[in-house]
Amino acid sequence: MARILVGTTGSVAAVRIPALCATLVAQGHEVRLVATEPSLYFFDPAELPTSTSLYRDADEWPRDRYARGDEVLHIELRRWADLLIVAPLDANSLAKFALGLSDNLLTCLFRAWDFEKPAILAPAMNTLMWRKPATARHLAQLWSDQTGRAAPSDWSLESAEGHFARQAPAIVLIPPQSKRLACGDVGIGAMAEVTCLAEAVRAWSERAISAS
Repeated sequence: MARILVGTTGSVAAVRIPALCATLVAQGHEVRLVATEPSLYFFDPAELPTSTSLYRDADEWPRDRYARGDEVLHIELRRWADLLIVAPLDANSLAKFALGLSDNLLTCLFRAWDFEKPAILAPAMNTLMWRKPATARHLAQLWSDQTGRAAPSDWSLESAEGHFARQAPAIVLIPPQSKRLACGDVGIGAMAEVTCLAEAVRAWSERAISAS
């Protein structure tokens, strides 16, 4: 099947990463995981499928000093992968993606990503964080970077998914869901279910096979 690169960030929803990786492996995909350091607070790497390789920031430059010819890990991972899925995508990493900041392995990977290949983004954050104007602004910036146009006048958190699907399909936005959050608040912000993310991967895989 496909070579899938999963990126995960420091949202509580990272507790679902072992389940997501297991589901993708069960679908027949080869999976590698890039984890930010904050994300590792929320899951035990020992719970990952044995076939899933874990990469963290320290793996980018493992030697004391660069030697000519050393591999650049975020470039090697980009070359390897057929698809990138970032789940959960926390508010901080979304802002970095939108602004082009590249201060860890995952943000370097996203900055270097070849958008001839798709990237699935599944945000997760507190309701008030999600509804801040910055969130819509950062998503709009990603859309504009893909299309080369200013965001449409009807841009909103509610319309963003459709705008990506119609005009910037290299980025698949899977919005958060409403439920009781880990912090106790009730509202939108929880990461989409693992089954929803896996379905997005399955649908992409079927389209890729049909087009080949």
